[in-house]
Amino acid sequence: MIVKEMKRMALCLFLLLFAGSVWSAAKGDRTEQRVDSVLRLMTLSEKIGQMNQVSSKEDPTGQLTECSNEEELIRSGQVGSMLNVVGVERTRHLQEIAVNDTRLHIPLIFALDVVHGYKTISPVPLAESCSWDMDLIEKSARVAAEEATASGIQWTFAPMVDIARDPRWGRVMEGSGEDPYLGSAIAKARVRGFQGTDLSAYNTMAACAKHFVGYGAAEGGRDYNTVDISKQRLRELYLPPFSAAADAGVATFMNSFNEVMGVPATGSTYLVRDILKGEWNFPGVVVSDWGSVAELIPHGVAEDKCDAARLAVTAGCDMDMEGYCYVSSLEKLVREGVVSESLIDDAVRRILRLKFDLGLFDDPYRYCDAEREKAEILSTEHRKVVREMACKSIVLLENREGILPLDNRCKNIGIVGPLADNPDDMLGSWCARGDGKDAIGILQGIKQAVGKGVRIRYAKGCEIEGDDRSGFSEAVQVAENSDVVIVCVGENRFMSGEAASRTRLTLPGVQRELLKAIKETGKPIVLLLSNGRPLVLDWEKENIGTIVECWQLGSEAGNAIADVLFGKYNPSGKLTMSFPYNEGQIPVYYNAKSTGRPYVPNVRYVTRYLDCPNVPLYSFGYGLSYTRFEYGELKLDKDTMFPGEKLRIDVSVANVGNYDGEETVQLYIRDVCSKITRPEKELKGFKKVFLKKGERTDISFELSLADLEYVLADGSRESDPGLFEVFVGGNPDDVKKAEFILVQGDK
Repeated sequence: MIVKEMKRMALCLFLLLFAGSVWSAAKGDRTEQRVDSVLRLMTLSEKIGQMNQVSSKEDPTGQLTECSNEEELIRSGQVGSMLNVVGVERTRHLQEIAVNDTRLHIPLIFALDVVHGYKTISPVPLAESCSWDMDLIEKSARVAAEEATASGIQWTFAPMVDIARDPRWGRVMEGSGEDPYLGSAIAKARVRGFQGTDLSAYNTMAACAKHFVGYGAAEGGRDYNTVDISKQRLRELYLPPFSAAADAGVATFMNSFNEVMGVPATGSTYLVRDILKGEWNFPGVVVSDWGSVAELIPHGVAEDKCDAARLAVTAGCDMDMEGYCYVSSLEKLVREGVVSESLIDDAVRRILRLKFDLGLFDDPYRYCDAEREKAEILSTEHRKVVREMACKSIVLLENREGILPLDNRCKNIGIVGPLADNPDDMLGSWCARGDGKDAIGILQGIKQAVGKGVRIRYAKGCEIEGDDRSGFSEAVQVAENSDVVIVCVGENRFMSGEAASRTRLTLPGVQRELLKAIKETGKPIVLLLSNGRPLVLDWEKENIGTIVECWQLGSEAGNAIADVLFGKYNPSGKLTMSFPYNEGQIPVYYNAKSTGRPYVPNVRYVTRYLDCPNVPLYSFGYGLSYTRFEYGELKLDKDTMFPGEKLRIDVSVANVGNYDGEETVQLYIRDVCSKITRPEKELKGFKKVFLKKGERTDISFELSLADLEYVLADGSRESDPGLFEVFVGGNPDDVKKAEFILVQGDK
C-alpha cells in the first residue's frame, strides 16, 4: 500500500513538473510570437526609434547631447526608453503619449540608476559587499525594486559588477571589490533581488549588469581611462561576475566606456557578439552607457555619428543611451546597404521581448499606482532592512584598547568631526532619489541610543575639505570634557562615484590634523570613517587604537552606527577591497601572484619596496569582532583527489570571547605548480556562522574539479595534477592549512 502511494505521488510530481516545463515553454513561445507580430508591423524608422533611449532634461545624470523636446520625440516614434523620469504622475503622462499618440502604441520602458536604494537608501554597494551576506544583499535590492517600481521605474542600471583593485577610481563604491568569486556571488544576489522570480510582477524590475567590461582596470584609477589587459586576465578576473549575472537571468547588459585591447567596448564585436551574445548566448538587451556610442568619435575609431552608429550596432549594442547616433544615422546606413536590417531586427526583437516580459504590453500603467507609491516609499519595513544591512556592512578595523563596545560607564561622550552631523553625506553617491532630510546622521543616532543620564557634547572641528582650523579649539575643549571622544571623519558623497577619481587617499583637508589635536588631549578615541573607497590610514593605524570603517551607510546610518558602538550589534563585516599603506603601493590586493624572485625578509634582490611592505595595510577578508573566534586544524576526507570526486574540508570554529557574534569563515586554495601562474591564494568558498559565547561548531566545505580549474585566453578551462594547498580562516592572512594531491585519469 505504501509503495503504491509513493509511486502515485512520484507520478503526480512528474506530471506537475512536466506540465510546468510545457507551460514555461509555451509562455516563451507565445512571447516570441507576440514579438514577431509587432516587429512585422513596424517600419524601419519605428524599429530604430525603439533603439533610442533619451534622458529627461529635468535631472540628467550626464552631459546632455541634444535638447529636443522629449514629448515630441515620443510622439514621432523616436524613443523606446527614457531614463531619469520618476514618479507615477510623470511616467504615466509620458507613457500615455507613447501608447495613445503613436501609430503602434508601443509602451516605453522607464529606467533609473537605482544602485543602492530609491528613496530608502542602503549602504553603498562596496559597503554592502563587506557583509558577505547574500540573503541580505538580495533583500536590500528587493527593497530598492519595490520602491522604484512604485514610482514608475521598470529598469535599473545596476548591479555594477566591475572588479576593481585601484581605490583611486571613484566607482569602486558601486561594486563588490577585488575578488571575482565573491563578486560573482554578489552579482547573482543583486540580480535576484531586483528581478525576483517573475519579471512581469508589479514590484520587480529589469536589472542591468554593468559595465561590460574591464572598466575597473582603468589605468591610474582615472575614470573613463584606457584599459590594457590580456585575454586570459580578462576571462580570469573581469568576466566571471558578468557571466554569473547572465547565469542568474539578468535582463540587460551595459557597455563600458573604456577600450579593451585597443577597441572601445561599445564597438567591440569580440566582447559583445563573440562572448556575450555568442559564447554565453545572452538573449537580453545590450544598452550603451551614457553617450558611449557617440564617444567612439573622440576615442578615434569613428569619423562621425554615422560611423559610430555603424560600429556600435555591428558590435551588438541594441540601444543607444543619450547619444542620438542611431536615430540620426541607422536608417540611412540600412538604405545604403552598409548595415543589414537583420541587425536592426535582432536588436528590436530583444527590446520588444523585454517590454513583453515586463508586462508593459498587457498593462502599460501597471507601474503607475499612486496609492502604492505612497505606501512603499520610506516604509518602516524598508528602513528596518537597510538598518540591518548597515549594521552588517560596518568593519571593525582596530579595537586594541578594548574601548568598544561603549558601556554605561561613559557618562560624557564627545562627538567631533565634519561627518558627525551630516546625514546627507551618509547617503553616498548614486543615491537615486534619496534625501538627507530622511536620513539619520551619526550625532542623531547616538543621541537617540543613549539614556538621559549621558551627556553628549558636539563640535564640528573642521570642514571635510579646505584648511580652516578655526574650529579646532572648540573640538579640543569638547574632548577634554568627555570620557570618550567619537571622531567622525572621511569623504563627502561626491568624492567617490562616477568622475570622482583621487590621487591622494588620506583624509581630505585638515581632518587628520584635527584627529591629531584630539589625540593630544589623551582622551580615549573612537575613530569613525565614512567614505566610499579604501583610504590611506597608515598614521591612523599606528596612533589610534579604535578604528571603525563605517562607509556611507544610507538612510539608517546613524542608528546602525549607534547599534554597533553600544553593543546592540556585534560587528561582523569583512573587507572586500584591500586598504593600501600609501598611494604608491596601488594596485594592491590579496590574491597576488608570486614572482621568480618572491619576497624574503632582509634580502635585497627580491620583489619589494624599500619604504613600504608588499602586503596591504588591511587586506581583503579582514575584519574584527568584539568577540574572538578560534579555529581547529583542518580535516580533509582524502589526501588524493581524482576527477569526478569531491574533496571535503572540515574545520571546527569556536567563539572563545565574551560576546555572541557572527564569523565569516573563508576557504582559499593555491595551485602550487601549473601551466600558467596562479595566485598565492584564491577564494573558493565562505560561510557565515553565528555563535554564542563559548559555543563551538563544525563547518564543512566541498571542492570539486571545477574549483581547481583555471581559464585560458580562449575561454577553455584546465586543471593540472599535483599539489594543492587549502586554507581556512577568518581572513587570508590568518588561516589553517592542509594539502592534497590532484591526480589525473581514472581512479
